[in-house]
Amino acid sequence: MLFHLFYNVLAQYDALRWLRAFRYPSTRILAAAITALLISWLLGPWFIRRLKEAQLGQQIRDDGPKSHAKKAGTPTMGGSLILLALVVPTILWCDLRNHFVWLTLAVTVGFGAVGFVDDWLKVSKRNTKGLPGKVKLAWEFAIAGAAMAYTYLTPVFDAAVRTRVSLPFSDFNQVAWALPVWLYIIFAAVVVVGAANAVNLTDGLDGLAISVFAVSAAAFTALAYVSTHVVFSNYLQLVRLNSEAAELTIFCGALVGASLGFLWWNCYPAEIFMGDVGSLGLGGALGTVALLIKQEILFVVVGGVFVMEAASVIIQVGSFKTTGRRVFKMAPLHHHFELIGWSEPKVITRFVILAIIFALFSLTTLKLR
Repeated sequence: MLFHLFYNVLAQYDALRWLRAFRYPSTRILAAAITALLISWLLGPWFIRRLKEAQLGQQIRDDGPKSHAKKAGTPTMGGSLILLALVVPTILWCDLRNHFVWLTLAVTVGFGAVGFVDDWLKVSKRNTKGLPGKVKLAWEFAIAGAAMAYTYLTPVFDAAVRTRVSLPFSDFNQVAWALPVWLYIIFAAVVVVGAANAVNLTDGLDGLAISVFAVSAAAFTALAYVSTHVVFSNYLQLVRLNSEAAELTIFCGALVGASLGFLWWNCYPAEIFMGDVGSLGLGGALGTVALLIKQEILFVVVGGVFVMEAASVIIQVGSFKTTGRRVFKMAPLHHHFELIGWSEPKVITRFVILAIIFALFSLTTLKLR
């Protein structure tokens, strides 16, 4: 909205020609990030009060670390604030004629809605179960599958790159897997659902998931920018995306800003939790961006901490079902380190350091080709 107002209307007047700077994605990335940060930061206290008044408090697992018992009753479903702080700047600063933006917003809000229902069932029934796992996964795959089918069965992407999978450390134009459309849609849906649930599993300590997510979102902002910039993409031998994909950088900037604003209230000791409405929505957003900028495989590196957390759960469940033994004291992985004696702030800080290392390494893959 503001993009169209500033660039298409007001910028036509000589005294306001400086507003033409908003036609550049780099300007609007900063504008979206700042707008999102201010919304999530300034509305935080009001949102926390409203959640307390509605008695929407967090339910704590009985089998978790005993130190978490004191967190019972902390306002949850704060992810609704994150999504608000994401959607508003995206609509304000993006070109609303863009298919990529609306597709990513649809997946983000759709996954957030699934998380909202899950959170609501938990707080209303005063237990930690929420939606049955199979029901939740069915809805997630339905949303992701529909979005990916639309993307790859319509001319949103150029036919030359539509179903090709980019490999790290390689020239996309020479080395890339070309999959049948039906197989790529399944693969893409798995990426989005996997990303959403990996972020969800990481959301177990104060500020852990949102701080790691902010680092990953910042890395994807950089990846989206260079992937959609003609000079940079040619120089770095990246996939040549059409001009519409450039608007994803503004969405990514809003992701970073909304995350940092929420982290102010979610950092240890947390005054609010984001709940599944936040973790599923944000994870779905990150997975969708990875697919649309053709960095599907690199997501494993960018979101290395999320992958570690999800892998620890898979290993734990698989080991217990096949051998009756547990590999970790508790899964996801952050609880294992708590139970071996690491304090919660230490676990959070070290995982954020790992997230930064993963993000930096992912950016080096752009040059090492």
